Amino acid sequence: MFGQNQNGGFRIRPTLIIAVVMAGFALCKYYGQSSTNDITGETQHISMSPEQEIAMGLQSAPEMAQEMGGLSRNPQATAIVKQVGQKVVQNSAASRTPYKYDFHLLADPQTVNAFALPGGQIFITEGLLFRLTEDGKTLNEDMLAGVLGHEIGHVAARHSAEKLAQMELAQGITGAVTMATYDPSNPNSGYIAQSVANMIQLKYGRGQELQSDNLGVRFMMESGYDPKNLIGVMEILKQASGPSRTPEFQSSHPDPENRKEAIEAAIEEWRGKLGK
Repeated sequence: MFGQNQNGGFRIRPTLIIAVVMAGFALCKYYGQSSTNDITGETQHISMSPEQEIAMGLQSAPEMAQEMGGLSRNPQATAIVKQVGQKVVQNSAASRTPYKYDFHLLADPQTVNAFALPGGQIFITEGLLFRLTEDGKTLNEDMLAGVLGHEIGHVAARHSAEKLAQMELAQGITGAVTMATYDPSNPNSGYIAQSVANMIQLKYGRGQELQSDNLGVRFMMESGYDPKNLIGVMEILKQASGPSRTPEFQSSHPDPENRKEAIEAAIEEWRGKLGK
């Protein structure tokens, strides 16, 4: 990073100066925007407004549904998903958020998944819904409430907007590191910087998943569902992932076994806070 000039002194490489400016800009932009989340109580560095989150989710919803076989053509199952989702929202702290929650059942019978878009568009696949049973036949609504409560947690905690801001910060820092450390004789130097940024993002993802589990427990209890059933969902996810699950440190989702422990702790936490 430093070089020796003809007079025997040292000079700072121009690329290092540029790197410092790039890093400073990225940090100022990220930390210069902050707000307190009313649901989690956390200070978040987010530039996107709730209205922008809602618009983004509504715009993305049709494409996301199409990628997973479109919406379900099972009206009864679709109605249950919407009914349970709205019950969780209307009877929990999620009702105090500015988001427009809507719940969708996707026709994909193979994929075991549920996810949320910014602003309240929430999806669950038939592949997951029809596994939420105790006897292989009857739907366990408490399990469904746990899945939807977890996804509502992502929305209420503004995880998508938070993730976008973190990605912008990581990209800015990565660019600065690449500029400062680039070595023409070592073309892998830029790849290393990007790999570090990717691992940082995976860590954020795991933390957000655990926070959504915690909020899911809270929303379940507030709306009259048994939060212990969320532990049963973890068993279903574990079975669906099979023996070849990606190691946790390389995955955006914590291992289901670790999530079960965190859920049990969350149940005790919210029992104390809610008096239930």
